[in-house]
Order: sequence, then structure tokens, then C-alpha cells
Amino acid sequence: MEELEKLKQELKKLNIEYAKIKDVAIEKRAAFGRELNTKKTAIMDKIAKAEEALLDRKVEALDVTAPVAPNEKMPEVYSVFQGSKHPLMTELDRVVAIYQSMGFDVMESRQLDDEYHMFDSLNFAKEHPARDGYDTFRTEEGLIPPAHTSTMQNRVLKSYKHLLEEGKEIAVVVPGRVYRNEDVDATHEHTFYQCEGVYVSKTCTMGDMLGILREFFEKYYEQKLNIRTQPGYFPFTEPSLEFMIEKPKALGGKKGDFLEMLGCGMIHPNVLKMAGIDPTEYHGFAWGGGIDRLVMLRYGLKDVRYFESGNLNFLREFN
Repeated sequence: MEELEKLKQELKKLNIEYAKIKDVAIEKRAAFGRELNTKKTAIMDKIAKAEEALLDRKVEALDVTAPVAPNEKMPEVYSVFQGSKHPLMTELDRVVAIYQSMGFDVMESRQLDDEYHMFDSLNFAKEHPARDGYDTFRTEEGLIPPAHTSTMQNRVLKSYKHLLEEGKEIAVVVPGRVYRNEDVDATHEHTFYQCEGVYVSKTCTMGDMLGILREFFEKYYEQKLNIRTQPGYFPFTEPSLEFMIEKPKALGGKKGDFLEMLGCGMIHPNVLKMAGIDPTEYHGFAWGGGIDRLVMLRYGLKDVRYFESGNLNFLREFN
């Protein structure tokens, strides 16, 4: 490095010499110029070789994310700490495994979607307030980060429609990340996870849906649970329900305490039609609920913002 700097200084001084040509006698200028050019060529060759040598030199990579400088000893707390799966991913895997044990297939959701799958295929009216930018993020290209995993219903129905023709049923769950234009606080986040469920057959009923959901939550909380429903509204189901469970004992629940866990209902005939399924021959039901809330309830967490904070102290609690 020092040698390269010296050569550059020599070149700078030589360039100054070029300015003196006008002071040299006319008959000597040509020889003076040739001498300067010879010296400059020699210096430039040396500079090129010096720079090439620097590029070839192996330099130890510097980890800018390291908590200490390269010449400092790594604290024991860092040297022994091992990373772990994010608690949301752990619970999401657990949720999916329970549904798989009940015979459900799995289809992954998307990070970006379009107007058709987000609204049109789900029977949203053109003037529905959910289409407003205040509720839904949009990109400059008009794409939509999905506000719910229900955006996958049309794809599920079309992808698995052949099963109905074979005399089987459609049974699929769709885990995925969703995005809402929310004011963030302890119980609201702009980014979170949901799990959608879709079931279609010739004979399924709302009783089948309630039985599946009850079975899921009893397996999840590892205890028998009472359930309750109350009327709800979703454009893509009719009738629509809000599904509630008796608060588990593990969460400090007492008899008669109920928690609303998800929205559900019988798939609207228009949604089946949009997927090319005859609603006079087939029936279906669907549901969707948040994963983040399951984790909060399971571990007694008070603030949903912990999940996206990147706080290592919080994440280490789940090792």
C-alpha cells in the first residue's frame, strides 16, 4: 500500500514537469517530451502491477454484524448461544400438523396477490369498504399483499376440483402471512399469520365444520373444550359464524369464560361458482384464524409487537 502511494506521488510530480515544456528551448522540446513520456509509462506500469498485487492479496473478511471487534474476545453469552426457530413458526408447524393428522392437505399462501383473488372471487361487492386503501395495502403496480388467507380459496377450489369428480372431498388448509393497514398497538399488527381451512363435498354440513374445529382446538390445548358460536358476516360465507371456545384452564380460564378464535361459515354459492363448482351439487365450509393470537394465549404474552421486533432477549425465551 505504501509503495503504491509513493508511485502515485511520483506520477503527480511528473505531471507538474509537463507544464515546464513551454520554458524549454524549441530545439530541445521534443527530446524533453519523449523523456517525460518514458518516465510516465514506467511509473504507470509499476502502479498497475502494484494495484493488481493488492487485488490478489487475501484479506480476512470482516463480519460487521459481530458484537465485538476482530481483536476482542467473544463474550461467552455469544459464543454458546445457538439460534432457534421463531415461536410463530413453531406454532404454525404445530397447527398444520394437527390438521394433517385429520386428513387435510396443505397449500402455501402468497406474499402478493391481485384484485380478483383478494375480492372478486370471494364475492366482495364493488363498493365494499374493505377494497378501500385505508384497509388494504397496495403496490404501485396494483398488486395487493393479502389481507387474509382467504385469497387462496379460489386457487384451492380450482386446484383440487378434480377430487370431487373422483368422488372424493376437498380438504385443504392454507397457512400464510397477511398484511393489514392497521394502527399498531399491543393487540394489533400490520403483519401477522393466519391459517385458512377449506372443505367441500356433496354431503358436508355446518355440524361437520364445528366438529373439525372443536377437534382441532382440543388437540391444540390438550383438553376437552366447550364451544359456542355467534352470528358473523363475511362476503364469502353464508351463513357466517364467529367460533368461540371455552377459555382453557392452562390460560386461567373458568367455566363460562369464552374466547373468540376465528371466523367461519358455509362457502357462499357464488364463491363455488367462481371456481367452476356447481353449488347445487356440492357444499363446503371454510374458516380462518390468526396464529399470532394462539401463541400469545399459549404463552401468556401481552404484546403482539414482540413477534416482529427482532428482540433477541424475547426470542431466547423460546429456545
